[in-house]
Amino acid sequence: MDNFTLVRPEHLNHHGYLFGGVMLQWIDENAWMAATREYPGSSLVTIGMDACRFKHRVENGSILRFQTTKTHQGRTSITYNVVVFADAPGSAEEKEVFSTSVTFVNLDAYGRPSVLNGNR
Repeated sequence: MDNFTLVRPEHLNHHGYLFGGVMLQWIDENAWMAATREYPGSSLVTIGMDACRFKHRVENGSILRFQTTKTHQGRTSITYNVVVFADAPGSAEEKEVFSTSVTFVNLDAYGRPSVLNGNR
């Protein structure tokens, strides 16, 4: 599943580039959207994010593409790999700027791990 977002001035750090915390929020949201669409009716929460590596700084005005792919499914949990590509203003091509894996667990009404509802 691919999603896109635009980097705007309110997303920048004091150096004028994308703030890392904003990128991590977007990663979590995009992975959660992919998981929720694939497992409707599940109550998914983030339980982990693998090593996070910022490979390049991201400029204001860049268009980011979040490429989200399921990599593992357990009985109560699911993991997605998220790779982020940036198309900087005036650039002829996009480049990979970030990647990580995000794991979610499905919870029941009491907050306990629960078997994942069937996927679409």
